[in-house]
Amino acid sequence: MHELLTPKSGEKHLLLGNEAIVRGALEGNVRFVAAYPGTPSSEIIDRFYQIGPDAGVYVEYSVNEKISVETAGAAAVSGVRSLCSMKHVGLNVAADAFMTLAYVGVKAGMVMVVADDPSLHSSQNEQDNRYYAKMGNVPMLEPTTPEEARKMTLEALKISETFQIPCMLRTTTRVNHCRGPVTLGDLPTDAPSGEFKKDPFNLVVIPMVGRKLRLALLEKVAKLQEEADRSPFNFTEGQGKWGIITSGVSYLYVKDAVRDLGIEDKVKILKLGFTFPHPKGLIRNFLEGLDKLLVVEELEPFLEEAVRMTAQEAGLPVEVAGKGAQLIPRAFELDAVKVKRALQSFFGVSYEPPQVFAVPQLPMRPPNLCPGCPHRATYYSVKKVFGEDAIYPSDIGCYTLGVLPPLKMADFLICMGSGVSSSGGFSKVLDQPVVSFIGDSTFFHSGITGLVNAVSHDHRFLLVIMDNGTTAMTGHQPHPGIELTPQGKITPKVSLENLVRGCGVERVFTVNPLQVQKTQDVLQNLRESMKEPGVSVLISKSPCPLYENRMLHKKTKVVFQVDASSCDLCKRCLTELGCPAFVWERSASGQECIRINESLCSGCSVCSQICKSIKPKRVGEGKGGNE
Repeated sequence: MHELLTPKSGEKHLLLGNEAIVRGALEGNVRFVAAYPGTPSSEIIDRFYQIGPDAGVYVEYSVNEKISVETAGAAAVSGVRSLCSMKHVGLNVAADAFMTLAYVGVKAGMVMVVADDPSLHSSQNEQDNRYYAKMGNVPMLEPTTPEEARKMTLEALKISETFQIPCMLRTTTRVNHCRGPVTLGDLPTDAPSGEFKKDPFNLVVIPMVGRKLRLALLEKVAKLQEEADRSPFNFTEGQGKWGIITSGVSYLYVKDAVRDLGIEDKVKILKLGFTFPHPKGLIRNFLEGLDKLLVVEELEPFLEEAVRMTAQEAGLPVEVAGKGAQLIPRAFELDAVKVKRALQSFFGVSYEPPQVFAVPQLPMRPPNLCPGCPHRATYYSVKKVFGEDAIYPSDIGCYTLGVLPPLKMADFLICMGSGVSSSGGFSKVLDQPVVSFIGDSTFFHSGITGLVNAVSHDHRFLLVIMDNGTTAMTGHQPHPGIELTPQGKITPKVSLENLVRGCGVERVFTVNPLQVQKTQDVLQNLRESMKEPGVSVLISKSPCPLYENRMLHKKTKVVFQVDASSCDLCKRCLTELGCPAFVWERSASGQECIRINESLCSGCSVCSQICKSIKPKRVGEGKGGNE
């Protein structure tokens, strides 16, 4: 039995923040879960996918975040508690559904987990999604620890059901990916069945209905504000004339800083967990009698703005600060040191920072495509045929790493699906070849509409769909076009080639990028055909080797080695292909040479097709073999 299905309440388990959210949802009797994976939220849907059948929970990897909100919303409207999760930029995709679902509301509890990523550990921007809660008038909770994540998931379901509105659980990377003790609660045994009651004048948002629901939503917000004022997740500790208001993981940094600065007897802390609607009454009471107050929060001044407004409305003479020089930075994650310095500066306390012993810097290790990744072979061939003059819009996925040298095959990227749409724009205003890249999962997520648009407007570019058979970057989650399963190869539910042809594309070709010359021959023909208007599509299809090993337990039988006697040290393997299995070093005799690390080589054979000095070697013939 999976750890998250432990039936005994009262036991303590060391859980990841994301696992604690799953446990909280199970204890809250969530029976419908939908998500598109995205760091730092991916473990939520992955764990549900593992335990769903045993837990009696329907689980789906939706093709994008908007779909996940719409499907989970339909379940909640039908009286079945639901959850959807996404990373922060996913809410941009889901915003259309999110904003109006707040109007329509739900019948059973619905939690939307939105995971922000301060410091952009794995994201293209650093947006603060707390403003989405405010814009959508949706209640929001912010946990600090895995234990709070579990409790708040339960509370979010309760709030959602009581006020008949989805509730946002906003997390950050440090909460999602930290591990901490969690005390388990009871698991329910009943599974309520769904029931949909037709009510078009409350559920079908034509303008006359929308106007009525808008007013009802504002009434809910007023009541939710009273709920926030009395929430047990908003509490005060300490006493003094100095105040700190904080939320999320920042609360832990504040606790450390106050203790290390020795100002526990001077500082009063208001820790907020129910952060929207702002608990104005609670904040106003907290501010009374304070001389000065610092708001400690990551990213934007979301709470700071509310505190300043509350102080101004109440006519309180307290000095309020938050973001600013020598105070709380607006960019990137906080930590205990940053918060300590801010408190020291704002409250004017003396502090002698501990001596930091010098340690050698670790060598930089830039992110790179894996050895044997078929995307590298695709980039190599496209660059050989289209050269430096072409424009290369790219998209979100492993293949984004093609931006780095020596490949340098990404010229423009803003969000999921933008590679296809922006290519159309480039093709209409530039007299250069345009070749865009998108992965198979991302194509299903948001590339299809861009392709339909391009076909209908005669945009002229080549779209390369890099089909490695999985959603690789977030952990090998499935999508509608998968062919590899633990049982072997299957017929995909949705054929990429048929789908592309169905969008109206006539020039569609499929290649195996590991066959270098054949791929370049097809690309050369495509380049010639691009003199005519219209979109061409190349499906570059070869499984992710990591996924293939994981699914089929495929073993490497052949690796490659450099024949030093014929190698002229031209370095093309390094400067044009850049596989990380290649090493530039000195031989035992002191001569510079190129070597292939056999433990990294996947045996893809691409390098041997571009250099005659690279030869195959059966694994097990020498040092480094694994058979």
